[in-house]
Amino acid sequence: MVSHIPGNVLNGNFRVALYLDEGTSDPQQEALLNVYGGKLGGPVAELAKLIGEVVSVERTPIRFDVNEGRGTLSIGQVSQAVLEPYKGPDGSTTTLSNTIFSTVPGAPVFVGKATRYSSHHAELGHNIELAGHNALQSTFVFDG
Repeated sequence: MVSHIPGNVLNGNFRVALYLDEGTSDPQQEALLNVYGGKLGGPVAELAKLIGEVVSVERTPIRFDVNEGRGTLSIGQVSQAVLEPYKGPDGSTTTLSNTIFSTVPGAPVFVGKATRYSSHHAELGHNIELAGHNALQSTFVFDG
């Protein structure tokens, strides 16, 4: 999902473009749209309540390689990110717990920086090239 959030994240009214990997089958697409549309409940349904408009649903190559918080993410030609975690004095990844910044209730958020982030999506008004901004990551597992 690539999003335009027009202010305070908790106020919602997100405009989003949904991307599915190019290898997604039609039944998988339907299932994923049901999840991200909030129709199946759970934590993602809470996120779906913040979406005001879905501007597009597209299939494109999605690639990610993340190991211990450091890595890359690309969504076709639309969005790319290079991430690295902040480390504490003992060398462990800086972590927030019990925070509203987690999109997965109860899951920790790993704090780091996006050494590079780009997003180019005309319908969302994105023509963004950033370097050295913050990045938040979390873990999740879809089970069942």
